[in-house]
Amino acid sequence: MKYLINLLGSTLMMVYLANPSQAKDSLALSSNERQVDLTDHSYKPLTLNLSEDGSKYVRFLIWNQIWARVTENNPGTLGVNGSPQRNSADMGMRRARVLAYAQVSPRFLILTHFGINNQTFINGGVPGGGATGNPGLLPVATDPETGFGTANALSAKKPQLFFHDIWTEYKVFNELYIGMGLHYWNGISRMSSHSTLNFMAVDAPIFNWPLIELTDQFARQFGFYAKGQLGKWDYRLALNKPFAVGNGGRYDEARQRPISANIVNDSWATQGYIAYQFLEKENNKLPFFVGSYLGTKKVFNLGGGWHHHPGATSSKNASGVVQNHDISLIGLDAFLDIPLNKNSGTALTTYAVFYNYDFGPNYIRNVGIMNVGFGAGTSQNGPGNAQPTIGTGNIFYTQSGFLLPKKILGEKGRLQPFGALTHKNFQYFDEGSWQYDLGLNYYINSHHAKITFQYSQRPLFENFIQSGSAGEFILQTQIFL
Repeated sequence: MKYLINLLGSTLMMVYLANPSQAKDSLALSSNERQVDLTDHSYKPLTLNLSEDGSKYVRFLIWNQIWARVTENNPGTLGVNGSPQRNSADMGMRRARVLAYAQVSPRFLILTHFGINNQTFINGGVPGGGATGNPGLLPVATDPETGFGTANALSAKKPQLFFHDIWTEYKVFNELYIGMGLHYWNGISRMSSHSTLNFMAVDAPIFNWPLIELTDQFARQFGFYAKGQLGKWDYRLALNKPFAVGNGGRYDEARQRPISANIVNDSWATQGYIAYQFLEKENNKLPFFVGSYLGTKKVFNLGGGWHHHPGATSSKNASGVVQNHDISLIGLDAFLDIPLNKNSGTALTTYAVFYNYDFGPNYIRNVGIMNVGFGAGTSQNGPGNAQPTIGTGNIFYTQSGFLLPKKILGEKGRLQPFGALTHKNFQYFDEGSWQYDLGLNYYINSHHAKITFQYSQRPLFENFIQSGSAGEFILQTQIFL
């Protein structure tokens, strides 16, 4: 190796001595090229033109979101070695996606979207993990009496790609488009059809997708949809066939009340979202609502929506008789994204939504994103970073961000501090709870290349009241083309 380094150095010196002016020019050119590489982030979208004028095309989008975290675990959490673990640090793949849509005619469009989500160092892989996965038991703990492991087999490796969206769409006239397939034209709220490419906070609060991974496939259902814009009104309506899942609810003898849960049923569901656009119109070619325009548009919308699925849950009464319930979900929201000072480039983004969810009496779901905790936990949250997230009751959520003046970083990017506040009042618990998120976006090239740092606080519940709180630090890198 030393010989190779000496040889390379001698060769460069010979080139320099043979033509010192040319060598200096080459070094100067390299320096300029490096400077351009650091400041010029422009590129042409990944588009394959199918006609000479570009009106027919296939557009490709590729994006990765990688997380590194430090989590204050819920009480009673076990680590992978089976011992109590108060804090954990990990890295994982929140999203890795590819989306393609083709406008092959003014009258029809096809879209395909696939990828993976939520792969950590211990979970997110295919069942069993194959010969080189994690086929053993995690955490590494044994029953003192039997000597056998006490946890279920998990796997982190070889996550399986799956389709998020598959649909076909036809234009009836300028104000009406109809389509069908596994689609994301959701009802309830703006955030229920949010793009994952341009969140302002590091992620969605998850309760904006109240059916997630039960009656939907990662926030999608099979169905027919209609969408369009009538003047300043933007609408999307859908008739869906939800996925059949669930074993039904129960009766809580200790508290003498029914507890609802999903059941397998054959009902269709209706959903829709309608918004009035007071300022500029938003593009509705695709269903994905923008989280922050970073001062490039003036948008102020008020909207409302619903999702209704008859007979989708059940519970039992004190006599053990099964009672069926409808899922009826309603949302009302407001979105404002507006530039404040053209010269400085400052902008304000704010969003607020109120949800009224009815899944049947005392329905509750705990969710922990990319949860790496084990055990049952000693709180009603469960292990790791889980928390009561979705249930019968009311939720209020708001977030705001301020895009700082562009002179702060100049050509190196933009900064946007943000905060979010949530109030949940679920029927299952005896009291409601507040929680917050605080963070900072560093936009290297708008949402195309950004780094986000966020601290999230969550409530802890014991005996159906809040007993404390825990936190989580998240660092995300995102790039999309």
